[in-house]
Order: sequence, then structure tokens, then C-alpha cells
Amino acid sequence: MPGKPLDPTAMARRAAQELTPGAVVALGPGIPCRLPGELPPNGGVWFLAESGVVGFQGLGVDLNVVDGSGEPVALLPGGSFTGVVNIAGILRGGHTNLAILQPAQVSASGDFVHWTTNATGATGTTNATGTTSATDGLFAPGSAVDMAFGASRVVAVMPHQGPAGQPNIVSQCSLPVDGVGCVDIIITDAAVIRVGPTGLELVEIAPGWTADEIIAITDAPLTLATNVKDMTFEVPELIPPNKVYATAIEALKDVPEGAVVNVDGFAGPGGMAHYLMVGLRDVGVKGLQLISNTAGIARMSAFGAPNIIDHSILVENNQVAKATASYPVSPSASRPSAFEEAYNRGETELEVVPQGTLAERLRSGGAGVAAFYTPTGVGTLLAEGKETRTIDGKEYVLEMGMRADFCIIRGHKADTLGNVVYKGTSRNFNPVMATTARITVVEVDEIVEPGQLGPEEIVTPGLFVDRIVLRPPDFSAYL
Repeated sequence: MPGKPLDPTAMARRAAQELTPGAVVALGPGIPCRLPGELPPNGGVWFLAESGVVGFQGLGVDLNVVDGSGEPVALLPGGSFTGVVNIAGILRGGHTNLAILQPAQVSASGDFVHWTTNATGATGTTNATGTTSATDGLFAPGSAVDMAFGASRVVAVMPHQGPAGQPNIVSQCSLPVDGVGCVDIIITDAAVIRVGPTGLELVEIAPGWTADEIIAITDAPLTLATNVKDMTFEVPELIPPNKVYATAIEALKDVPEGAVVNVDGFAGPGGMAHYLMVGLRDVGVKGLQLISNTAGIARMSAFGAPNIIDHSILVENNQVAKATASYPVSPSASRPSAFEEAYNRGETELEVVPQGTLAERLRSGGAGVAAFYTPTGVGTLLAEGKETRTIDGKEYVLEMGMRADFCIIRGHKADTLGNVVYKGTSRNFNPVMATTARITVVEVDEIVEPGQLGPEEIVTPGLFVDRIVLRPPDFSAYL
């Protein structure tokens, strides 16, 4: 006789072994939502639900804080809330290390049908609950599609068989798929199966089961790993990584030559990461491609002092190969900026982008949107060489999303998890730039412990921030 199927709690505990410290983990509804309740209350990972909650643990009592299954959960210290637009951007934009979903079917090639699609009855056949859908032809994958296509790895946690004993791991899905070739590993109530380029491989077996019994209830071809193991259910201890760096130079010493760097700020005095900018100058890396609202005009503007720190310190140090900016020219024709002088000497390149378009290109890049159409700039020099399209009788120009290698931003406070709040107008380009970079470094006036920032006041969740630097109290923004 085959072994007894594992209960959902055991499946969730085995899925917890796929987690790594500091990982961003998107949880689909169903069995995956059991994971936070199985981990110690110190957290260690960023659990993300389509409801908008970021950083939570087991069951709670506040009906305003619910997970992807609609169940109340408790916010961890350092947890926060966001909206569906930002959640979708996190999911699509490649910010999740792991997506844990509950499919109804997974194919030999890693395609999957989410249980919510099956439950709504895309073909009117018996669904995952053992009933027949009353509305043929409709299906509802929810956010499973976003989760699967945006995550670095996808873990399927599911029953090995359906209610009628039918195999859920199949050669080819019988319903419209919600993800193509997405699944990397399958954890069922009987086994753990790896999805590889040559098919499915049995790597772990639940207690009481044999390999032959697993093969018998699997529709897709299944090979045995060299060393098939018994499943275990110990939950790992996950310690959040240390994001606090001692100095700006320490935080930026691995910026490579030719890196694309987001440099925040509006004007100069309030919104720029002056200390990080000095650190980047002192690192001395060359060939930088800056993305910023301006390109070093604070010294020449009415809103800046003559000796304020801005992009000019990088330009004067011969580190800037290109700038993408919306305002690269000094407002004073008689006082050109350092960037203008370098540009006129042929030492730098320039791409001018309207300010709103620049913000949207950054937002789109961070949210995994490759391009978008906008009416801004149509018929001007800014649209030359770009694709245009008429929509509802109006002409639009195609603009590309932007990503960066590094981002240096200015915050007011951060906790040790990287959650950031801003002060005044320094909030302008900082939050959107933080979402677009491979590595985001924030400079703040104060670093606090998780829980000391209110969940409603957090603007940039720590999942976007990799490194935190405290601005020295005696540091001056003026040269």
C-alpha cells in the first residue's frame, strides 16, 4: 500500500527549506500561505502577498492585514503595506527570489495551471475541489502569472493526486496554462521532484512511500536522482543579512567601470546623496553612465550655493561618460556647468528626457515593463528616431524602460532591514530610482531597529535596498 499523504503543514515545512536569508518570497493563495506560520517570529525573509502586505508571519487578528488567501496575518517588525500597482511591479520587475505557488497541474516541461484556474473550471470538467464548474470557459489565475514570470525560482507546492485520484503531475497540462516552463521544483504530499532541461527527476520521497509508488501515480515520465533522499521537515533558521556599511567607500567599492548609476535628487541641497556621491568620487571608477534629473547644475542655480556638492564632482574627476537627464544645462548662460563644459569638449554623451518621461521610464524599468507609449515629446527633437503610434487619433512616442547597475539615494531614516522614509522634497526621484537598480545604496541621517518605523510611513520597502550608510553628523553638503 502507498504511504499516507503528507498534510499541508508538513508540505509547507518542507517548502521552507527552499528559503534563504533575506530572500523576497511571493506567496500564492492556498498551501503556500502556511509558510509564515511555520517560521520563527524573527522573520529572516520578506514574505509578499498580493493583498499588499510586505513582511508578515503567522495568523493575526486584524482583518485589515490579510494574506493572499484572505486570512488575517501578523505584521513583522519592519513590515509595511503597499498597493496593487507596486505589488505587480515587485512581482514582474524581477525583485522576487522565490515564488511559491499551488498549481493544480504541472507538466514535464514546467508548465503549470494554478489551482484557481482549475477551480473556476476553464473546461467545465471536475476541478481541484472535486466539483464541476458551473461557468464553462472562464478561469482566474489571479497574480500567479505575475509571480511565476518575475521570480528567479518557482516552487510548486501541491497534492500529488487530485480528489478523484487523477495525476496532477502530467506530461502535458489539460487546461490552459498560467505559466510556461516556469516551475523549478515540485513539492507534493508524497515527493520532491526537480524540473530539469531533460524532464522530471525524483529527488526526495515522503516517509512510508517508495520510488515505484511515486512513479505509479505520476503521469509524466520520472527518472530517479543518483541519491534519492527521504524528505525532512526541519525549518531552517533564517537570519537577515547585515545591510549596514561603515562608510560610503565600503558600500561603493565594487561599482564596476562603465556602470549605469542612478543618482537621485531634485536640484541639489535637499535631495541628493552628497556623502555617497563623494564616496563614488573617491572610489574613482571611470566610464560611469549617470541617470539623474539634473547633471550637475546645483552650483549654478538660484536654489544652490556656489560650492554645493552635486554631479560636478564626478564630472570634474573624469568619471562620467554619459548622462541621461531632464535638465542638464545651467540656467545661467554665462556660467556653464562642469558637465556642459565636458560635453562641449566631447568628453561625455548626453540623452535628454522630459522629467515625467524620465520618472516613468525608471518606474517601468523597475516594474518589468520594457516600453510604453506617451504623448510627451511628440513632434519635437526628443522624439527623433523613436517609434510612434496613433492611438484613438492621437500620436504617441515609444519610450523604453530603464534599469541601472547601482543606485545611490538619499533618505531620512532607515531601519536595519532597509526600510526607508524620506523628508520633504527629497522624496522626489528617490523611491522610483530605488526600484530600478541591481544594487541600491541609501544614505540616511539615522538608522533604527525594525519596528521603529511605522508600517504606514515606510515609502521604500527594504526589499529594494541592499546597503545602508549613515551620513556622518559632521558631514557638509558644501565643498
